[in-house]
Amino acid sequence: MAEITVVGAGVAGLCVATELADRGLAPRIVDRVARPGPHACSWWAGGMLAPQCEGESAEEPVVRLGRESIDWWQRHAGGVTSQGTLVLALARDRRELERFARRTEGHRRLDGEGLAGIEPDLAGRASDALFFPDEAHLDPRAALTGLVDGLARRGIRIEPAGDEPPADGLVIDCRGLAARDALADLRGVKGEMVVLRSAELSLARPLRLLHPRYPLYMVPRGDGVFMLGATQIETGERRRVTARSLMELLSAAYALHPALGEAEVLETGADARPAFPDNLPRIRRRGRVLHVNGLFRHGFLLAPALARMVADWLTTNERPELMDED
Repeated sequence: MAEITVVGAGVAGLCVATELADRGLAPRIVDRVARPGPHACSWWAGGMLAPQCEGESAEEPVVRLGRESIDWWQRHAGGVTSQGTLVLALARDRRELERFARRTEGHRRLDGEGLAGIEPDLAGRASDALFFPDEAHLDPRAALTGLVDGLARRGIRIEPAGDEPPADGLVIDCRGLAARDALADLRGVKGEMVVLRSAELSLARPLRLLHPRYPLYMVPRGDGVFMLGATQIETGERRRVTARSLMELLSAAYALHPALGEAEVLETGADARPAFPDNLPRIRRRGRVLHVNGLFRHGFLLAPALARMVADWLTTNERPELMDED
């Protein structure tokens, strides 16, 4: 097989390279930076492996293909916490919870006592919640580092380079939003996040707080650290956290639990997720370039499935489900 070069070492590129290595291939990986870091959109992800919850607004393939992610990440990076997901709403937003329940499967209903039973620090915060026991979460930064280290053990390292493709061989373009120079229908959807540390609150699993204007998710990182996210703004602007977005995130967090009003702000960040018009990812072939893109807000959830499709196509000629070919 001709040389394979993966361009871009975010979640898509690292998953593709890892899956190819599993099939006995040895791709080159090139990126402007030799280690995962704040330059990559996936650095700012929540890390929720929650396909059933995503069914509330996402298309069917997201739910079905996302189910592969939990086992894949545990095998290749470790660090997956399988404690499920909680979804709740404050009393005034109870209709939002009913709507979420109608649109999703795989949950069971909890009353206030049941909620306190699995998350004692949320006692008295809500009288009704949905628990999705089969979902999981991970720390995205640790997971990306785990993939890099696993590839390095096989002799595959990220080579610092620009975005120009090599002169020959197969190119797998995983540059995310930077690939707009080749994919005219790719757009950016900005997300902003904040990381807090609270000595007064402990959670074992991700929590989604439903709100008609300011939905919030909180993902525990351990030691009282929580990642809060995320806005969803139609723009390709990648770095600026606005005062309005920060106020909305913190206001929703404070409404969830007053202890978060005294939490320490450790970090804020923003980036733009790459998305196609229907918010579904694509594997798009153009000559010797294979574009893997459009993961939207489902990077860690869907990258393993797309990586499997790419590897299947290269090793068995099985056409990927989400493939476009010009």
